[in-house]
Amino acid sequence: MAKTQDKIDTLLTRGVQDVVVRKDLEALLRSGKKLAVYLGFDPTSNRISLGNAVPLRKLRDFQRLGHRIIFLVGSFTARIGDTSDKDAMRVPMSAQEIEDNLKTYKKQASKIIDFSKAKIVYNDKWLKKLSMGEVVELAQQFTVQQMIERDMYQKRLSEGKPIGLHEFLYPLMQGYDSVELEVDVEIGGNDQLFNMLAGRTLLKAYKNKVKHVVTTSLIEGLDGRKMSKSYGNTVDIADEPSDMYGKIMSLHDDLIVNYFKLCTDVSDEEIVKTEEALRAGDNPRNAKARLAHTIVELYHSEKDAQKAEEAFDAVFRKGQQPDDMRTVLRSELTNVASTAQVLVDAGLAPSKSEARRLIEQGGVKKDGKKVGEDFGEAPAGTVVRVGKRKFVKIEVK
Repeated sequence: MAKTQDKIDTLLTRGVQDVVVRKDLEALLRSGKKLAVYLGFDPTSNRISLGNAVPLRKLRDFQRLGHRIIFLVGSFTARIGDTSDKDAMRVPMSAQEIEDNLKTYKKQASKIIDFSKAKIVYNDKWLKKLSMGEVVELAQQFTVQQMIERDMYQKRLSEGKPIGLHEFLYPLMQGYDSVELEVDVEIGGNDQLFNMLAGRTLLKAYKNKVKHVVTTSLIEGLDGRKMSKSYGNTVDIADEPSDMYGKIMSLHDDLIVNYFKLCTDVSDEEIVKTEEALRAGDNPRNAKARLAHTIVELYHSEKDAQKAEEAFDAVFRKGQQPDDMRTVLRSELTNVASTAQVLVDAGLAPSKSEARRLIEQGGVKKDGKKVGEDFGEAPAGTVVRVGKRKFVKIEVK
């Protein structure tokens, strides 16, 4: 019994921000009842980051305790665009963009949850069938004050930025997912609390059923800013082992402990020891190396983690170039004269604006020498390096 209690306590605390309502959900879990638990994902990208993986890992924890889990794909809600963590209107996605992003989602998520014991659903199946009258009925459960009081809207109002009427529909649509699925628990990042509570309200109103809400903590990007692909500061679970290892080694020192807590299965005791060692003056590099090894092993294998560690040490301790350097064909570079365009085409920067920032900071080298906006010649064998860990070799077919 003690072991089960420990697991339930860990389930409701580690990486968790809010539980609504904690005492009621804990009592339900200790009763031994098997619950229906769901997590929704809008496929706004074709890659799942470590940040996305935090609530996925919590869904996995429920699955390991024998609960019935549901992986919901926001195939309809992605068309509206959730702005819960945004300071401007999100551009709605097209059906084709959604379909393209979904192609590898299950494969990536399979690194975390067991889909042989999970249900996958798509919310366009029921949301696209709602009539105007039914949408009006949903809207009657909420007030304009409830919507407009949200911090993100207050900020945009004060800055004179527009708020789309369709944005108010998003919590209603996500909330209706709970009604359709009749779940016991919903999991999501803490930026989703309002939307998840909307589902709690609707499920009670429509089915007289109580839904419990569990929100997980958010993690910052590698550089301490908000995790965003546009900043190039994410670690994606589909990253190659060497790239994943190198990214984590670039993590800001003050984020090490939080990444251990939210992104790994390392015991709480070991995390406390790591935190104490860092406070006592231990070199943060040692903790980051353990973290990087742990995460690569988690999403790849021990062999891959060891190889990635050795490759990293060869480059950064011995000054060597990586043996398995990625190559790009010169014919794939749309404008060889522009360094910024070369970086984007070669996958070394997420955007031209980010590429220019890297160039201005002196972080771009060609064959070991800093390069400016003008890239110059690009013969076969040219090595482009961005920062300390990104390398690409230009080849001619």
